[in-house]
Amino acid sequence: MKTLIKMCGMRTADDMRWIWRLMPEYVGFVFAEKSRRYVTPHQAHILSDGLDEKITPVGVFVDSSFDEITDIYKAGTIKIAQLHGSEPDELIHRLQDAGINVIRAFQVKSEADIEKAENSPADLVLLDSGKGSGETFDWSLIKQMSRPYFLAGGLDPKNVTQAISELHPFAVDVSSGIETDGVKDCNKMMEFAYAVRNV
Repeated sequence: MKTLIKMCGMRTADDMRWIWRLMPEYVGFVFAEKSRRYVTPHQAHILSDGLDEKITPVGVFVDSSFDEITDIYKAGTIKIAQLHGSEPDELIHRLQDAGINVIRAFQVKSEADIEKAENSPADLVLLDSGKGSGETFDWSLIKQMSRPYFLAGGLDPKNVTQAISELHPFAVDVSSGIETDGVKDCNKMMEFAYAVRNV
């Protein structure tokens, strides 16, 4: 089965033009105000307007409230909520009851973190090295992972082929790895998409 692509942290119309051209399966908008990739719900709504049905918009949240998340979902801006904070499982269940699919992010430092990811009630899990650290983690920890997952953390056009060959993740998630000086780089975006689709 092919590995899917999620490109995250889109902020500008130029970013989205390349999303339209490259057609990753997922595109991410960051609603965490402390992030340098933060966009307001209004900005994200404009950016995602008319998005091709083959691309699923994902909202990235850090300890946001149920109402904050559902308001953005109800506006049609996102179809999936990705949680990166200390959100309880209760919130995941509430979002699911409201019809929202949930990706739960886990920072992987030990086998205990993998166990938590395996047992999460989220629809999908994302395994990361940290909150936008741009660094990889010890991939050997997840080779026995039994459920589908998004692989994140330090991926770029140069190492994503190895990651997919070794781990066969459900999807790969990239943000800093397709940037130059903090700005999305169309050449890196193209190289990343090409690398994933030609493993």
